[in-house]
Amino acid sequence: MLHVDLARGRCLRGEIPEELLRAYLGGRGLGVRLMRDYFTLDPFDPDLPLIFAVGPLCGTASPTSARLAAVSRSPLTETIYDCSAGGRFAWRLKASGVDALLVTGRSPEPVLLALDGERAELLPARALWGKGIRETVASLEGRGSVAAIGPAGENGVLFANIMMGEGNSIGRGGLGAVMGAKLLKAIVVNGSGETRVADRERFEAARGDVMRLFRASPVIFGELGIAEYGTPALVDLMAQRRMAPTENFSATFFAASGNYSGPSIRRECGARKDGCYGCPIQCKKSSREGEPLPEYETVNHFGALNGISDLKAIVKANTLCNELGMDTISAAATLSAFGEARGRFPLAEELPALLADTAYRRAEGELLSLGSRRVAERLGRPELSMSVKSLELPAYDPRGAYGMALAYATSNRGGCHLRAYPISHEILRKPVPTDRFSFSGKARIIKIAEDVNAAVDSLVACKFAFFGATLEEYGELLSAATGVDYGPESLKAIGERIYLTERFYNCANCFGVADDTLPERFFREAGTAGEGIEVPPIERARFREELQKYYRIRGLTPEGTFADPSFLDGMP
Repeated sequence: MLHVDLARGRCLRGEIPEELLRAYLGGRGLGVRLMRDYFTLDPFDPDLPLIFAVGPLCGTASPTSARLAAVSRSPLTETIYDCSAGGRFAWRLKASGVDALLVTGRSPEPVLLALDGERAELLPARALWGKGIRETVASLEGRGSVAAIGPAGENGVLFANIMMGEGNSIGRGGLGAVMGAKLLKAIVVNGSGETRVADRERFEAARGDVMRLFRASPVIFGELGIAEYGTPALVDLMAQRRMAPTENFSATFFAASGNYSGPSIRRECGARKDGCYGCPIQCKKSSREGEPLPEYETVNHFGALNGISDLKAIVKANTLCNELGMDTISAAATLSAFGEARGRFPLAEELPALLADTAYRRAEGELLSLGSRRVAERLGRPELSMSVKSLELPAYDPRGAYGMALAYATSNRGGCHLRAYPISHEILRKPVPTDRFSFSGKARIIKIAEDVNAAVDSLVACKFAFFGATLEEYGELLSAATGVDYGPESLKAIGERIYLTERFYNCANCFGVADDTLPERFFREAGTAGEGIEVPPIERARFREELQKYYRIRGLTPEGTFADPSFLDGMP
């Protein structure tokens, strides 16, 4: 572990106890464990750590494992927060001999952290302060891989991102604002060391199994076309399912969504395959000019959620958010709540100015920079924020998938589809699943999925890999890489430990059953019916019943808290 104290200008290396690595793996789990002494601190307290942690498979040829997790406390939600990102940065951090980078303190002046092999130093960055992502990355060319904040992070926008030089982002939750409050403009890493694999023959056999499962997956390389079209392949599917969030979730179908579907983006933008370093899936797409193109969540939220059908405007909004260092989901959802509150949604041509004003916190952007919950509250319309624990909901309407509805509510970081990710069970199956409109059995499904995904986020591997492979194959990769045997059950147990630790932190910060719910709109208003599909409001009593069942399975009280206040004392 490398501990960087910005206040004192010190960089100190130390060993991570093996007990913690065995109990929490790396990535999300290790970062969450390292937060144990800090989780009650305010998100902008200088002593609050901002942690970057790779997984135990990073640096190897394990598919989709060139990733890291950033962990801290979110200024947007005030929950414990982690976010995963792929790319060369994670690979080079591991190659610098660093599994976890822990940054504390606030620098007296803007600085840059530079890692080059074993050397770590803090350099002046006043000349970079105020610059966008593209110019910042270009000015650091030749130093290695870059993770930087833009104007949004510098100005404390509550949903500011940390952007990676290759186009990936540590998005959602506002960790870019945490980095900006520390006056840390960027981190550059240029490691070149190799990662040891304990059993090379066993590792290669396990990797071969994973790749065969990838090739056989209809979601990854098959008809759905994640590899072919990227995540916008979901646009048409969500329209068919009648669960595409439209006009601030007041409807669930947008007639013009075909304008920004996967095939449309490829046709209009000349989309070519792109993706994280070393990833065989290459789900990301870039334009003819090499500009990263928007993901499904982004096209839906700058599209249907705001009543906009102009693909060029959506792509431009995505590019601008990336340049300013701002989360696209929260930015678009905040604009949508703002639009409904004032009586009209933004026009396509208004998006650039609104986004720039948000990043620089000027004019209407001063309010928009606070996220949808605070915007709606200040406008006297709190019911218009489509968020859970202040995190804006992504592009899966919960009225169309009840497992997703429960997953949004129980997510430790707020309204997020990636904590449990019940998409394959409720949305991707054929024929169209009818149990998506039922809560039956969903409490147990979501609990198991949360544990599995906590382990996945700690390996650190991509969620898309698990449309083909399972914890069994990745457990074999991990066993071969480390020389320590892991199986699916032991990994799920680790995931449960991580989830419960996060939940404990949140409960200590006054989160409970009142926060594990959905916006009123979903209980009172129906979605958009059509093509033989009815989308009724969610039955509140049944939702609460399943939530209480979930608590019982988790061993929590009816208030969603821990019966034993010394719960963490028995944890590694």
